[in-house]
Amino acid sequence: MQPWRTAAARRISVPMFARSKAGAVVSCVLFAGLAASGEWEGYERLTRAELLAEIADTPQGARPELKSKNLSNEDLSKVDFLGADLSASVMNGAQLGGATLDRCNLTVSFLEGAKLTGASLREAMMFSVQLAGADLTGADLSGARLIGDLRKTTLSKAKLLRMNAAPDMKNQSMGLMRANIVNALAVEADFSDSDFSRTDFSFSDLSRARMLRTKLVGADFSGATLAEADLTDADLRKATLIDTDFSGANLTNADFTGATFRGTRGLDSAITSGARGLPSEQH
Repeated sequence: MQPWRTAAARRISVPMFARSKAGAVVSCVLFAGLAASGEWEGYERLTRAELLAEIADTPQGARPELKSKNLSNEDLSKVDFLGADLSASVMNGAQLGGATLDRCNLTVSFLEGAKLTGASLREAMMFSVQLAGADLTGADLSGARLIGDLRKTTLSKAKLLRMNAAPDMKNQSMGLMRANIVNALAVEADFSDSDFSRTDFSFSDLSRARMLRTKLVGADFSGATLAEADLTDADLRKATLIDTDFSGANLTNADFTGATFRGTRGLDSAITSGARGLPSEQH
């Protein structure tokens, strides 16, 4: 359990958001009662065996309905959840290594401290997901929709290709809801061709990460390490780059127009051919 979580009842409200091109709208309100014993009131507790039985009983062609289940600390490694509705479920501390979560609905789900090494979450809906402290080493999130808390998450060698992790600027009644990837370890992660605009990457280690053609408009890289990262053709307009380390990075054709540079390091050793908006001394 994270140190900032208390045993008091918590309420997390998620505003309505569009889920498909057809404009389907979902409104999700989660009441998470966390008792002093560590149990979640109102959530059906399932063991691995019970979970597998529910999945097996799902009619062919239907998606498993697993809303509001408590699967905390269960060994769910290599379980095939393909297309399951896991919204508002609790999997804190669960072992999900090698699990298949492609096209799953993980809206307002809790996976704090979960082990998702090598897991597949392709095209998953991860709106307001809680992944603080989770391990997604080598996981594949390609095509996923992501807004959530990934503080101190491990994303090293993860595939985050063609993802939409940008906030919905038309629906911010509760303040800016964005991807929070603070103090994360994302060495050699691949964010290429994704939209991580306004994401908070502050104090994260993105050494040797690939961000080719990645949209990073307004992203915050304060204190982050981008040493030897490849940001070819990346869009970093209006990004915050305070104490950011670009040592040996490839910034070819990257756009930094309107970005804030202060205390930035390593630009003298970076490849800057065709880059726009860099401090004057780097031109």
